[in-house]
Amino acid sequence: MDKLSRDFYLADTIEVAVKLLGKILVHRIDQCEISGRIVETEAYLRDDPACHASRGMTARNAAMFGEPGHAYVYATYGNHYCLNVVTQPVGVPEAVLIRAVIPLSGVEIMQAKRNRTRLQDLCSGPAKLTQAMGITLELNGIDLLGDRLFIADDGTDVGPVVSRPRIGIRVATEKLWRFYPVKFAQWVSKR
Repeated sequence: MDKLSRDFYLADTIEVAVKLLGKILVHRIDQCEISGRIVETEAYLRDDPACHASRGMTARNAAMFGEPGHAYVYATYGNHYCLNVVTQPVGVPEAVLIRAVIPLSGVEIMQAKRNRTRLQDLCSGPAKLTQAMGITLELNGIDLLGDRLFIADDGTDVGPVVSRPRIGIRVATEKLWRFYPVKFAQWVSKR
């Protein structure tokens, strides 16, 4: 399993969103490894009114303006978090939201953190997966080429991918920038 390179993230944001499908998200925490296969993503581009950075840099979205291959973690609904991967060169704020993963390792930890046992309920949404994997604001801006939080490729082919409208936004809802593999549809976010 090889960690994704900086060049992987420094590409067209929509392409990165599709290419992330099937990759392995890994969080090493408390001497344990928690991982899941990415099965749903959403792209957010700088001129997209649904993008947090469309109106400029703030303290909240500053990580989006940084180097590609870093995490942009933000709080939503008070105490829930969402994980994005930054794409594009420094100063060009674009990112891909990781919406869902299939649990692979550290499943018991995920079940305890989510107080759920059914695997399909653990990480089928962006706030669910961050809760299950222990991803918090502390990881905002972390380099995804490091050893604590990273994404790796094990060569899995996910097959055909569908594009659908993004979820949980009020503007630019016509853009089909949410992606997931057909064969993993049962693992993705529920509306």
